[in-house]
Amino acid sequence: MIIDHIDHSFGAVRALQNINFEVEDSELFGLIGPDGAGKSTLFRIMASLLIPDAGRCLTQGYDVVDEYREVRKIIGYMPGRFSLYMDLSVEENLSFYARVFGTTVEENYDLISDVYEQIAPFKKRLAGKLSGGMKQKLALSCALIHRPEILILDEPTTGVDAVSRREFWDMLKKIQKEGITIVVSTPYMDEAEMCDRVALMQKGRLLDISDPARPEKEEAQLLYSLQSSKGVYAYLDQIRGLDVCKHAWLFGDRLHVTLRSEEDEAELRSIINSWGDPGIRWEAITPSIEDRFMGLMEQEREMELGEEDTGG
Repeated sequence: MIIDHIDHSFGAVRALQNINFEVEDSELFGLIGPDGAGKSTLFRIMASLLIPDAGRCLTQGYDVVDEYREVRKIIGYMPGRFSLYMDLSVEENLSFYARVFGTTVEENYDLISDVYEQIAPFKKRLAGKLSGGMKQKLALSCALIHRPEILILDEPTTGVDAVSRREFWDMLKKIQKEGITIVVSTPYMDEAEMCDRVALMQKGRLLDISDPARPEKEEAQLLYSLQSSKGVYAYLDQIRGLDVCKHAWLFGDRLHVTLRSEEDEAELRSIINSWGDPGIRWEAITPSIEDRFMGLMEQEREMELGEEDTGG
């Protein structure tokens, strides 16, 4: 899949700004970002449901605008909001979607069996009467029933319990082994870390694409954690105000801090010691994908403040 300099606006709001990346075959590719980042808009374009203002999206070589009929044959799309027929039963929904794509449940049952067998005991139940986790599994079964080449999932685990979330991601890993490319958005950092690569989005812009398992060497050397028995919030502005500090943000009960260079660590450690707080703990840590995202958010915040100061 190729996303080629996509732009889209809703009135005066620029939902997507020059989005550009590629997804490899059989890759599990994630998108993370806050509400309003543009993830759902981008997914609707990928699914041929929305025409971009500029740029193009190619799915297995097919243009999602000019060749949308071909695109829809080879993708499975699961929108963020449950969109199956509430007044049809589980088995009726699945059979209906199979017929729409010119196939049968039996023909591709091997692909959905791990998912569907978890809800098969409730196959006579109306979809509207299912729990959140069961709705999610039914929607995934319907998206897979025609054996798509690419699966597009818009925040599929939002609103379901932790156990169902874990089960869902275990299923995605099995589906990926069938050679299916998966593009999935999530608000959960622990889920993002299970992707092969993750795109970080904010306010319609693509900030970065990272491999969660391989943090950049520079970041790994320069990220530190500060913890105190008195709490760390009072130290946030103090740390940010130091010349040696590049970025600092709250991370649970800790501060995570990046420095401008490795040589600055000794100076900062000396400053921290001068505060006379015996409960402070300062240590180098390995960055997570969440740290990567927070660091980029800090850069965005500084850029916006700089633009305000210059009247831009």
